Amino acid sequence: MAGTAAKRQWWLVMILVGLTGCSQSASELSLPTPELQLAQFFRGSASAVGVLQNWRGQATLHFTAELCGQWQQQSGDLYEIFHFSDGRTDKRHWRLQQLADGQVTGTADDVVGQAVGETAGNTMLWHYQLSIPQTDGDVQVTVSDELFLVTPTELINRATLTKFGLTVGELTLSIRQLDASADCAAFITRFEQTQRSPVSD
Repeated sequence: MAGTAAKRQWWLVMILVGLTGCSQSASELSLPTPELQLAQFFRGSASAVGVLQNWRGQATLHFTAELCGQWQQQSGDLYEIFHFSDGRTDKRHWRLQQLADGQVTGTADDVVGQAVGETAGNTMLWHYQLSIPQTDGDVQVTVSDELFLVTPTELINRATLTKFGLTVGELTLSIRQLDASADCAAFITRFEQTQRSPVSD
């Protein structure tokens, strides 16, 4: 019995070490160039394409997105409109703050509380609680984003969605900056007129 208890304690220690070992900083994952500056990349117009996978890795949806961002120093507004392959439309307005030490904070209407992240080199890590509209009420999931700038105008974003600590989906998208000097006024008007579609059960 004592040996069994000792084995259980050993396995518990190994599990805890494994869990804590999964937490990495942006500097551990990044390359030094090209350097990701949010106020430069998420400025003006951009487009994105992506795919959503379920917890088994099966592709369930693909989508396109339109983005437009405007900044005043290190404070930015990023507007996103998503078009999904099942006919749904979604949108998000990020209000972002880039701090001098590389830390990033943000809020959005469908984000619970505050999103937090950090940048280093070509990489950004980003974590938040997302509220997804359902036909019978909203569902909250935890999103962990890894963003990698691969050229000055192209970025890869990989996101893991979890619920109660279990992975429920993964999302991969590519974002391309189109025109850094684009005016967002017309896009913001269209954004405000866009309605979010609930996810069917």
